[in-house]
Amino acid sequence: MGQVWSNWRRGSGDPTYRIDTVGRHWRGLRTPEGPATLRVQPLSDTGRIDASAWGPGADWALENLPAMLGAHDDPTGFRTRHTALASAAKARPHWRVGRGGCVMDALVPAIIEQKVTGHEAFGGFRRLVKRFGRPAAGPGASHDLWIQPDPATLRQIPSWAWLQLGIDGARSAGIIRAARVADSLERTLSVPLDVADRRLRSLPGVGIWTSAEVRSRAHGDPDAVSFGDFHVSRNIGWALIGVELDDDGLDDLLQPYRGHRYRVQRLLELASIGHPRRGPRMAPRTHLPVR
Repeated sequence: MGQVWSNWRRGSGDPTYRIDTVGRHWRGLRTPEGPATLRVQPLSDTGRIDASAWGPGADWALENLPAMLGAHDDPTGFRTRHTALASAAKARPHWRVGRGGCVMDALVPAIIEQKVTGHEAFGGFRRLVKRFGRPAAGPGASHDLWIQPDPATLRQIPSWAWLQLGIDGARSAGIIRAARVADSLERTLSVPLDVADRRLRSLPGVGIWTSAEVRSRAHGDPDAVSFGDFHVSRNIGWALIGVELDDDGLDDLLQPYRGHRYRVQRLLELASIGHPRRGPRMAPRTHLPVR
């Protein structure tokens, strides 16, 4: 279960996701029915899942839990054509693409992660949630679990406060634009995946990378490979054919996997198969008045 849900956790300090000492996964969700605290524990001895939920969105969270765990993901037609991918898939035969069902919960952190280091992105998201979000309902509060701020709250955050969070004007403007049409964005869950992609990318500030990041989490899109990410193209190319690739090269390489290209990306990520990490890394910026 942890492998399916790992892509929803935005860094080890994500306030909307906790794992307690007995292995239970806690998530703070902003569902269509309201905030929810969801607690899930794999029962390894039975192959079953124990789940509980609290808050106005509790029923929605429990009803949609099978989808979140990948119950509706269909790997039919997925064939591994490269040794590294075959090894990654064999080691995780039960891994599936989960469908989170909450577009804004996926979109806000994705926008924050645009063109910055992971340290900056995770820190900005954590500060946003802790300052403008709300504590999770029920026992989630005792685990310091939080819910992301709702669209109305996001629209009211002043420009200077965004800068204090470490989120610059370009990214905060993208979040505010999304918050203004949040209901329309949530409706992309009910349309075909290619239509959802077009509608997401029609929003200024949401490009091919951000749309893919959202669809892989909220829509459960097994083809939502993250083009536009230097590390993704380089890592997949290196893992599959031992060559660093750009987006055009990656697109050509993944053509035989069309329909399952995100599945390729995520399986390789989970297996930690990619380009060796060495040399200087992008340094965090220091000009924002972070508090």
